[in-house]
Amino acid sequence: MTESTKSAKLTIDGKDYDLPMFSPTSGPDVIDIRKLYAQANVFTYDPGFTSTAACDSTITYIDGDAGVLLHRGYPIDQLAGKSHYLEVCYLLLYGNLPSPAELEDFESRVTNHTMLHEQMMNFFRGFRRDAHPMAVMVGVVGAMSAFYHDSTDIADPWQREVASIRLIAKMPTIAAMAYKYTIGQPFVYPRNDLDYASNFLRMCFAVPAEDYVVNPILSRAMDRIFTLHADHEQNASTSTVRLASSSGANPFACIAAGIACLWGPAHGGANQACLEMLKEIGTPDRIPEFIARAKDKDDPFRLMGFGHRVYKNFDPRATVMKESADEVLELLGVENNPILQVAKELEAAALSDPYFAEKKLFPNVDFYSGIILEAMGFPTSMFTPIFALSRTVGWISQWKEMIADPQNKIGRPRQLYLGDTSRDYVDIENR
Repeated sequence: MTESTKSAKLTIDGKDYDLPMFSPTSGPDVIDIRKLYAQANVFTYDPGFTSTAACDSTITYIDGDAGVLLHRGYPIDQLAGKSHYLEVCYLLLYGNLPSPAELEDFESRVTNHTMLHEQMMNFFRGFRRDAHPMAVMVGVVGAMSAFYHDSTDIADPWQREVASIRLIAKMPTIAAMAYKYTIGQPFVYPRNDLDYASNFLRMCFAVPAEDYVVNPILSRAMDRIFTLHADHEQNASTSTVRLASSSGANPFACIAAGIACLWGPAHGGANQACLEMLKEIGTPDRIPEFIARAKDKDDPFRLMGFGHRVYKNFDPRATVMKESADEVLELLGVENNPILQVAKELEAAALSDPYFAEKKLFPNVDFYSGIILEAMGFPTSMFTPIFALSRTVGWISQWKEMIADPQNKIGRPRQLYLGDTSRDYVDIENR
């Protein structure tokens, strides 16, 4: 953010107010309204905060019109195509791509923190077997503050660092155990000789009765899903983490708040909604019917997984995710899975239809990630927990940035009050 060199003039009841303006390195200029209430006794009104910058950040930048997503200046397609998840985690956390020695040290620290405190197993067993994995994750992650007291002091940079590594390392273990618990299988402990994505797949799908060898194509696809969901600027869950942390809450409580927000179907449930749509279509012969419905303005049906509320051109993550989807489907086949048959033919039909090209309704990252997770054997109830696992590093990076920001203060949104102004209390016998 450069020093203010221009200002905006606001006139209220004939009185002018000069508001400073700042220019970011990318994106639109920002009008500074921090002193507006004190000077003019007015608030701004912006439901959903769609025109409000609540912070400054150096982590992630999105240009939805141009289809651009940058992490610390690096395009997401380059990172997902040439890097892997833990390298991107390092980039988000520390601002630069690691050297070989730095990456080795970081991977070692994450790997050596993947196990959970053994007493935490009691938390899982306290849930009903049919509990949603996201409910389990919200509870278990929030409870981490009861076990890891040595990393809850947010004023201590070293404790913040330890908490960051612990959360990144333990989240796959928590997500996998939540899955195992709901299907009635024994927990599988992490192994230090496996990479991050392979370890997660093994903890989800291995059983004590036989050996489980992770296929490298599946591991690479899982790693890309993690990478492509690592951070997405100031979205609802990230803003929730920032708002929770502004009160001084411990990091585990803040991340639990982010998981709870992500659970909402308008945020983290997009790939699950996509799979449910594919199940509704049912068979490839019904695709023309649903495409016709999607074009009908009077029909409430929408093609889930096509277009994006942020990216008005194309989702830059989708190209890389499509490569992995094609590799996974070629490996596992679609012949015996009608949902995947529908997905593949729906993709081809939509991409060849001029209507979708004109409207820029291209398949997005949720469409392809949903296909991959379905092909791997994950139930739709695990899609959002995997999203939460992936996004943890983004939440932590934003949390660390906020804690270190000298402008950090507790979040306190204002309101446009429309209720009664003054009512006289009436005793109960006279009501």
